[in-house]
Amino acid sequence: QVQLVESGGGLVQAGGSLRLSCADSGRTFDNYHMGWFRQAPGKERDFVAGISWSGGTTFYADSVKGRFTISRDNAKNTVYLQMNSLKLEDAAVYYCAGGRFLSSDSKEYYYWGQGTPVTVSS
Repeated sequence: QVQLVESGGGLVQAGGSLRLSCADSGRTFDNYHMGWFRQAPGKERDFVAGISWSGGTTFYADSVKGRFTISRDNAKNTVYLQMNSLKLEDAAVYYCAGGRFLSSDSKEYYYWGQGTPVTVSS
């Protein structure tokens, strides 16, 4: 089965940038739509960004639009989330996920990574 592993999280100052990666360690995931989600302590897991299997379609949560960019490199079985102009509200554990449908609903995804934490300081 597809096995997703996130990396790139860490501590960053507000206004700074981080680039998250999510790699499939097992097999090619060219035909999976991919999404990034995040979950802050005591909060629900929220949609952040999604990308179609080809990379031709992307969409974002309003809270990150214009600051975050999702992309993928199918040759490397990897999806990325470039996060710029980070805010305190962006602090969360970030998860990547794969599914058959391009959606902002976490229920539509069935492959999940373990998460990588992002901490934003003032």
